[in-house]
Amino acid sequence: MMRLLVLALVMIGQACWAAGPENSKRPVQRGGNVYPVAMAVGSAVAPTARHEKLLLDNGLSSSMRPLFRPARVEKNARQKKRLLRKGAVCGDLAIQGEEIGRVKAQLKGCGVERAVRVRSVSGVRLSQTSVMDCRTAGALKRWLDRTAKPALSRKGGGLTGLKVAAHYACRTRNNKKGAKISEHGKGRAIDISAFRLRNGSEITVLHGWNNRGTKKALRKMHRGACGPFKTVLGPQADRYHRDHFHFDTAIYRGGNYCR
Repeated sequence: MMRLLVLALVMIGQACWAAGPENSKRPVQRGGNVYPVAMAVGSAVAPTARHEKLLLDNGLSSSMRPLFRPARVEKNARQKKRLLRKGAVCGDLAIQGEEIGRVKAQLKGCGVERAVRVRSVSGVRLSQTSVMDCRTAGALKRWLDRTAKPALSRKGGGLTGLKVAAHYACRTRNNKKGAKISEHGKGRAIDISAFRLRNGSEITVLHGWNNRGTKKALRKMHRGACGPFKTVLGPQADRYHRDHFHFDTAIYRGGNYCR
């Protein structure tokens, strides 16, 4: 009886041992001698052209380290910025001058609430510091940048200065008795009689308007002022403007007046 019991236990153990590998998590040992094989580098490993393009597009091919700048260059740049900031008016570094605040009226209708005295605009120096409001200073800058400087870029090395014939002055229009107050008396106007070039030469409105070598540039500057300024007068307007351009920023119901 004991022998039968032992035999039964042995047979049950063998059955459990035979079924074990089907449920085991342990990996089955391979038969025979198996050696590691070095696989060739395939296309899946090498970066694709699309991947390289993405890297370039995202800027990953270039160094993020800033370029080294000598201390002297940095110092000069800071000094220049301080000087510009010190002399800037109307919130624009390109308009250099000083704030003078309210200009009191000497005649009824004259005066400027928030006036500035401008000495240069976009690197172009005015022959005399000129009093005006910021809207007029901004219009002068736009005209210089868009029209005047490009028009004279090939003449005498380019534009460096404006000869100012008039700026703020509390007077009537064309100094006529009983006439309305001029826009000059409100800080909205500037008169320009000549343009100074880098080589030291000068183009005047009086002699250059019909001159073969300069009339094209002068007419372009006159025409281009109509937009930044609301009133533009020149040699063809009347006898009072034969020798200068009159620009002002007065707004009229009829729109711009340019002659």
